[in-house]
Amino acid sequence: MIINKKINQDFKTVVSHVKKTSEVVDGSGAAVFIIKNDEIVTEEYWGKHSKGSSARHIQEDTQFHVASVRKNYIGFAAAYAVYEGFIKSIDDLVTEYHSDNESTLFEGITIRHLLTHTHGLKRNGKETQREFLPGESWAYRGIGIDTLTKVIENATGTSIAEILAEQAFNKMSFTETGWYSEVNENLVDVIRDSDNSSWYDGKSVSGNERNMYVSVRELAKWGYLHLKQGYINGEKIVSSEIINMATSLQSPDLIDKELPQNGFLWFVKELPASKSEIGELVPKGSFQILGYTGVTLLVIPQYDLVAVRAFNSFGSPNGFDYLADVRSFGDSIMACLLN
Repeated sequence: MIINKKINQDFKTVVSHVKKTSEVVDGSGAAVFIIKNDEIVTEEYWGKHSKGSSARHIQEDTQFHVASVRKNYIGFAAAYAVYEGFIKSIDDLVTEYHSDNESTLFEGITIRHLLTHTHGLKRNGKETQREFLPGESWAYRGIGIDTLTKVIENATGTSIAEILAEQAFNKMSFTETGWYSEVNENLVDVIRDSDNSSWYDGKSVSGNERNMYVSVRELAKWGYLHLKQGYINGEKIVSSEIINMATSLQSPDLIDKELPQNGFLWFVKELPASKSEIGELVPKGSFQILGYTGVTLLVIPQYDLVAVRAFNSFGSPNGFDYLADVRSFGDSIMACLLN
């Protein structure tokens, strides 16, 4: 996969924005990478993999823990399963593909609800509870992702990681994207509070846990594949239909129009919504994914642009609004484009 470099200063204020965020969050290193008009125009790395004095410097092959950014890869696997007919429709009931000990709670929940965070379930300890009826509201809950991965695995007979490797990663010669059970020198430390009970990464390499690490250059190239509708250097890597399904609006018609809108787990910009994670200035048709480590992938087709930022901290310091920060990241990109 060849993308020419033509580094310029057009997005220097975006780099400043990312550097400012990196100073606020409790991390030790960060990076920013932008592709515009088929060229790499911004690529900067700074800091180290950890706070240790002998830690490795952040560099091209550094892999960041992407946290919830992994969800867009799961969304790709779901779109592949639909495209190939393993899943007949995203409006199929979840119970057609996956049974659960609390199956009564899953009544009426479709795959669309899982893909768009509108299923209405949550976990309270080990207990599954219903927050709202399927399709009536929106809530970002891990149980929906856990259930979706099981649906995809049951429907295809293949793991998420295997689908991604066979359908995309191997074709794109990716070597810095995946799920890891062991630490290696390319993986950054994830800096977090020692008492942060919401943290876990896992040891499975099948794609069903949070232990996914990606370099910023491969994350940007992954976004570029979506920008180019499945084509790279004129070669068809994946079906454009898979990409279109994943990145177009799939959310049910919600009562509250200010709630976020989703494709296949991507956040998409379709209708104005005050609770979107995407910046106000970012145009319709754009799509984005954000992780709680601050790692962000933003694709703006109208301006032929892909932008990635990455940090190695987990969570938000007191007084830091990470959703407001990621919106302003997108808006800072738009300010450069509009000026």
